[in-house]
Amino acid sequence: MNFALTPGAEHSPVILHVPHSAREIPDDVRAGIVLDDVALDRELDHITDSHTARIAAEAAAACALRPWVFANGLSRLVVDPERFPDEREEMLAVGMGAVYTRTTHKDVLREGDGDPEPLLAQYFRPYARAMTDAVAGRLAATGRAVIVDVHSYPSRAQPYELHGDGPRPAVCLGTDSFHTPPGVLAAAREAFAEWGDVGLDSPFSGTYVPLEFHGTDPRVGALMVEIRRDTYMTEPGGPAGPGLTRLASALARLVDALPG
Repeated sequence: MNFALTPGAEHSPVILHVPHSAREIPDDVRAGIVLDDVALDRELDHITDSHTARIAAEAAAACALRPWVFANGLSRLVVDPERFPDEREEMLAVGMGAVYTRTTHKDVLREGDGDPEPLLAQYFRPYARAMTDAVAGRLAATGRAVIVDVHSYPSRAQPYELHGDGPRPAVCLGTDSFHTPPGVLAAAREAFAEWGDVGLDSPFSGTYVPLEFHGTDPRVGALMVEIRRDTYMTEPGGPAGPGLTRLASALARLVDALPG
């Protein structure tokens, strides 16, 4: 299984989603990546949202009503579960659709003429089904679901970024006009206020919602929390520092404050 759902309180509508924290790549998938081991390790340093699974786990443990946590156990270099699996995905322009063919620095990761379908079938679609089921479970139990995406991003823009010339705040809140209610956004601004530098939709925007609910079910709320890496770790792929605990506490405050 390349993902795990850690149960929270039965009456919690919140799912902390951690899609990009892992570095593991199965051997058969590694065989299709053209980078040598040194270059691959360096790419993983740049592309991985290091320590975000730990941030989510510590936050969940500190919440008054424990949220559910859905975490990817494999690197996004296997598949990126948050991309559209078709031509709707704007990151296809830089070789970073659901199956990446280019690196953060635009070098070749996989041969571009390869067929992505085997990876989509083995990893992407089962993940999407499981996340859809997790959201459906919260809807059945509580009548609503709130997905809080836990990400991080580098302090300096990387070559692959399509919108890297905008502000890079300590915490970037990604929103969706349909799925991010004003109350959720207000709660997030308040929870992270102590950082003093909370931005909106720059350098990354949008939220993740399973396609079954995307743009159609207003009971599903969503917010993306992008944390600038220099606030809690040594870049690009080094150890976490004391900022991690403070961020986990802020994330816990957000979950506890989400409107009922």
